[in-house]
Amino acid sequence: MTHTAIVHLGAGNTASVLFALERLGADARITADPVEIAEAERLVLPGVGAAGYAMEQMAALGLTDIIKGFERPLLGLCLGQQLLFAESEENGGASMLGFIPGRVTRMPVRDDLPVPHMGWSQLHNLEDDPLLQGVVEGDYAYFVHSYACPDTPATIACADYGAEVPAMVRTGNRWGCQFHPERSAKAGARILKNFLELPA
Repeated sequence: MTHTAIVHLGAGNTASVLFALERLGADARITADPVEIAEAERLVLPGVGAAGYAMEQMAALGLTDIIKGFERPLLGLCLGQQLLFAESEENGGASMLGFIPGRVTRMPVRDDLPVPHMGWSQLHNLEDDPLLQGVVEGDYAYFVHSYACPDTPATIACADYGAEVPAMVRTGNRWGCQFHPERSAKAGARILKNFLELPA
């Protein structure tokens, strides 16, 4: 059984996620193999790009039902967090995995805050959650995104970019990071380490 499977949907930051996990001692593999993904101890769903394309790739690879039915720890990164929600307005709209109710929307453009939100932002309003052990109020994380998730009871950490942005979410065995923990220095490494230590 592969310890950690990193889902490969044909685009995204899979290599940097793999290197970050390997630095923490993980037995991790990048894969699109349905059997390997179904049997993994834990699953990472990274993503860069458009929600609709990611969901189309997931369906074409025969992974949608496997990911929806995955009962061990799952972590969505960047677009991967957004895919945990019901739908996105991106490119005319897309249905997503539906673990969390709500619609992902484009961030408003302001003169003083360009979109995409790109760079370091502080984490705040941290909930008591296993993935946030050792992470403290004000730690920085690295964001690159133009769409943001709605604030729901699933939000376990926020960032401020003109308004509160749900930076991390959780529903059951599924977590999401809107930022890139693999590029987020000490706080990001701690979050990934916490994920690897979750009981599978």
